[in-house]
Amino acid sequence: MQSSPPTDGGRLIAEVRRAIRARHYSRRTEQAYVRWVREYVRYHSGRHPAELGEADVSRFLTDLAVRRRVSASTQNQAASALLFLYNEVLSRPMRRAGDVVRAREPVRLPVVLTPEEVRRVLERMEGTNRLVAVLLYGAGLRLLEALRLRIKDVDFGRGEVAIRDAKGGRARVTMLPHRSARALRRQLDRARVIHARDRQDGGGGVPLPHALGRKLPGAALEWPWQWVFPAARRYRDRETGLMCRHHWHPTNVQRAVRRAVKESGIAKRATCHTFRHSFATHLLESGHDIRTVQELLGHRDVRTTMIYTHVLNRGRLGVVSPIDRI
Repeated sequence: MQSSPPTDGGRLIAEVRRAIRARHYSRRTEQAYVRWVREYVRYHSGRHPAELGEADVSRFLTDLAVRRRVSASTQNQAASALLFLYNEVLSRPMRRAGDVVRAREPVRLPVVLTPEEVRRVLERMEGTNRLVAVLLYGAGLRLLEALRLRIKDVDFGRGEVAIRDAKGGRARVTMLPHRSARALRRQLDRARVIHARDRQDGGGGVPLPHALGRKLPGAALEWPWQWVFPAARRYRDRETGLMCRHHWHPTNVQRAVRRAVKESGIAKRATCHTFRHSFATHLLESGHDIRTVQELLGHRDVRTTMIYTHVLNRGRLGVVSPIDRI
């Protein structure tokens, strides 16, 4: 039995959000899906998606590729959002949109820094932003994976960092770099002082994932659940009224990396994610097995990891250029 579709735009978006949260998708996925549903409705002059079908979805996706010239990944994201809308919200199964002009998927090699370039960039960073960058390169973390670390995720005894609810909802364990351990301990000391001060002021809470706030009452105030990198400012939670802290904002690190790359004179378009690319490439260059690198990065398919074999300094097959033999 099909559920009756929402009758207006606001209710439609509310249903989309509810369906996404029921499946524990990430907040960024929710934001992206909601944006594409709105774009789809706007493209069709405000008509309700329940009145539209596969041909209308195909026309929208084709327009993205032909007129707006979006990338293949952007078009695929839009397609996933609309399939989710029809399959999970409107209960109108739709396997794939019909005849769609596909955006071309260019083969892009990741930007990779040399170890010397990494050192030069890190030398021009300081404080929290530098420590986050050290973890991006030293443990192969994505930026939000580093910023969302909680106290309980860092195991100094085993030299490990636990990554929970990463991209695709997957979890993994990666290494804790020895060179970052001392600075990380100092960071935890600073976080403890901040937490203690917040508790004295009647706050000290942090947002918890999924429904843990209901399953573990009081956990938001406990030390193990606090952020390793707490934000500088507090905010009042709308539901509980409690003064809380979010984690360190990603733009702080992004700006610091961009400035450090510019100051170091490196002629590469390096970003925070470049540290993760460099981590994988340098491990492969030093002889580590590609399956090990795959596990550390959290890739579902080893073919994703194999992109780094194309950027090794010694060439994919260790081929020496003829000019270097003269």
